[in-house]
Amino acid sequence: MPENFLIYGANGYTGELITRMAVERGMRPIVAGRNEEAITELAETHGLEYRVFSLDETEKLDAALNEAAMVLHCAGPFSLTSRQMGEACLRTKTHYTDITGEIAVFEACAAVDEKANQAGIMVMPGVGFDVVPSDCLARHLKDRLPTAANLTLAFYGIGRMSHGTQATMTMNIGKGGAVRRDGKIMSVPAAWRTREIDFGEVTKTGVTIPWGDVATAYYSTGIPNIEVYTVAPRSAVKMMKLSRYLGWLLASGPIQRYLQGKIPPGGPTDEERAKGKTLLWGEASDESGNRVEARMKCPEGYTITALAALNITEKILAGNFIPGFQTPAKAYGADLILEIEGVSRQSD
Repeated sequence: MPENFLIYGANGYTGELITRMAVERGMRPIVAGRNEEAITELAETHGLEYRVFSLDETEKLDAALNEAAMVLHCAGPFSLTSRQMGEACLRTKTHYTDITGEIAVFEACAAVDEKANQAGIMVMPGVGFDVVPSDCLARHLKDRLPTAANLTLAFYGIGRMSHGTQATMTMNIGKGGAVRRDGKIMSVPAAWRTREIDFGEVTKTGVTIPWGDVATAYYSTGIPNIEVYTVAPRSAVKMMKLSRYLGWLLASGPIQRYLQGKIPPGGPTDEERAKGKTLLWGEASDESGNRVEARMKCPEGYTITALAALNITEKILAGNFIPGFQTPAKAYGADLILEIEGVSRQSD
């Protein structure tokens, strides 16, 4: 079996960061994407092998995957790209990972659990900031309160977003929110609820969002009722609430093209990432009124994405994987995130 891994979408902001950090760790990934000029330049900069193809080029896609033990899929929006890559991984028996945070992608990956098992591969979407820190926090709370029936998670990211992240968020504007109730994912209005969140260092107002943990935390913990909050500027919360009524307009082609065209290229610089950080908070409770909470402090979101993704990549390449659909904390436990430098966790 091949011992290397493929980074697809390696020329994007996060893909390039992961590639750079991989090389710094002594890893030699094959970099790939559809932009020949950008991929060639990236490969030459780091002295890496490269492949150029789009996901529609099935023969080239399968050939590239046959050279690798696993793929780290970094080309979003994943709601548009994950299916083709995932199906190719099943065909070629290649482990699948990505850095999505989209509920629909997690659920689609969960649906191929049996096929992945039969292929002997692990399918693990969300090996970055979405959702490793929050997934591990959820599992930690469940471990402390095995009878938990309710889970609330929140995060506060301090730093600038990349073009890709903003593009995905813009594409999903007007689609509303989501929570999990009695084990089932339920649609709710955008910015459905707000609450004050004590992150330890600071208290902020959080607003519900359809974050990936609405999907993944259920598989990691079995807790049937899940809500996820984030801290957003007042202007963003107003836009979220406005989208309840104008979602159809915001999702239309002309408006989407206008909004997407306004997104600045690139992402935070190394200096900006070094100054950023991510605070997380979680609470679990049961029907008897028992309650536990915990807080976590992590590096900035893109930094934690690269570090977490590469940590999991090293595990898979070393043969440490479980076939089928997995979440980070289900496969590797609540303390997976603590293997990363700069992460700390506090429990009440």
